[in-house]
Amino acid sequence: MIRRIDHIGLVSPSWEEARAVLLEKLGFPIADWKGAGETGSYFKPERTMNYFLQVGEGDTVIEIIVPQDATSGAAKFLAKRGPGLHHIGYAVDDVEEEAARLTDQGLRRVDLGPRAGAAFFYPQGVHGVLTEFVPYRNPGARLHT
Repeated sequence: MIRRIDHIGLVSPSWEEARAVLLEKLGFPIADWKGAGETGSYFKPERTMNYFLQVGEGDTVIEIIVPQDATSGAAKFLAKRGPGLHHIGYAVDDVEEEAARLTDQGLRRVDLGPRAGAAFFYPQGVHGVLTEFVPYRNPGARLHT
């Protein structure tokens, strides 16, 4: 079961550019509870630096994805489409169960290799938006990883 939007992924050429708009103009605070803070966290499988911003009073965050080399998927996305919406992440009760449900309905899952814990679906089958399923965490517990 899809519980809620967990995060919105935005790709940016730099943290400074994203920060200037999202923190300084829109006023989103850094989601310190995610553990990355101003320094971000390196996500090795995708070769990106990721930063997290708090949205309102809930547990939804904006994930800023900054490619660290030109061959990463995020870098290719940025080169083709420019900065902006990369994906929507939904919190689900059971990632594999939801992924199987969508696959059974004909949607194409992105092959992430041995990486477990999340499932992505190609935008062509989900109304033009790359879609991710992540495990549902207790709202307010702020344990999302």
